[in-house]
Amino acid sequence: MLRFLATLSPFNLWLIFLAENFLVTALALLFGWFILKFNQKPIKPASRGEIKICLLTNVLNTVVTYAGYWLFRHGYVSFNFEVNWYILFDFLLLFLLMDLAMFIFHYLIHHSAIYKAIHKLHHRYADPIPIDLFVLHPIETAGFGSLWLIILAFCSFNFYAVLIYLTANVFFGIMGHLGIEPVGATVRNIFPFNYLGTSSFHHRHHLETDHNFGFYTNIWDKIFKTYKP
Repeated sequence: MLRFLATLSPFNLWLIFLAENFLVTALALLFGWFILKFNQKPIKPASRGEIKICLLTNVLNTVVTYAGYWLFRHGYVSFNFEVNWYILFDFLLLFLLMDLAMFIFHYLIHHSAIYKAIHKLHHRYADPIPIDLFVLHPIETAGFGSLWLIILAFCSFNFYAVLIYLTANVFFGIMGHLGIEPVGATVRNIFPFNYLGTSSFHHRHHLETDHNFGFYTNIWDKIFKTYKP
C-alpha cells in the first residue's frame, strides 16, 4: 500500500486521504447508530451545525494524514513492518502514551482561557450523539493531530500496531459519545474494564467538565484525583 501511494501525485494523495477520512467517519457513525438501535435508544438527528463542523474536521484530519505521510516519506517517521508479538507491545505503548498525552492536553484546555475560546464548542452538547466525536474546534483538531504526529516521530512503532491503535481510537471515541451505557455494570467492574474509559465515564465529563479527562482509560484521572464514577 505504501509503495503504491509513493507513485501518486500530491493531488491524488489528497483525494485518497480525504476519501479515507470520510470512510472512517461514515463507518464510525454507522457503528454508533447500530449500537443505539440495538439498545432501542431514540436516535436524535444531527443538527446542520454539527454536520458542517464534522465535515470540516474531516478536511483537517486529511491535512494531518497528509502531513504524517510526508513525514514518513522524508524519514521523520519510521515503522517496523515485522509480524511478531511486538505488535501487541507497541499497541499498548501507543495506547497508554496517547491516553496520557491527551489527558494532559485535555486537562490544560479545561483550566485555561482556551476552554471558552475553543473547547466549549464541543461541550455545547451535554447529551452527546456519535457525530459529536467529530464536532471540535479546528484549532483543537489540529492540536490533537499534532500531538499524534509528535508521538509517531518520537520513536518507531510497528505499523500494524498503529493501525490497531487508530481503530481503537475511533471505537473509544464513538463509545464515549453514544449518550447511553451499553456495557453492564457487572462487566464494567471487572479487570481490565474497570480501568477503561466507558461510555458513562466520558458522558460524566460532558455533564461535569471538571472530571474524567481521560480518553481510553480512567488511570490518569485516578492518579491525579479528577476521577468521578
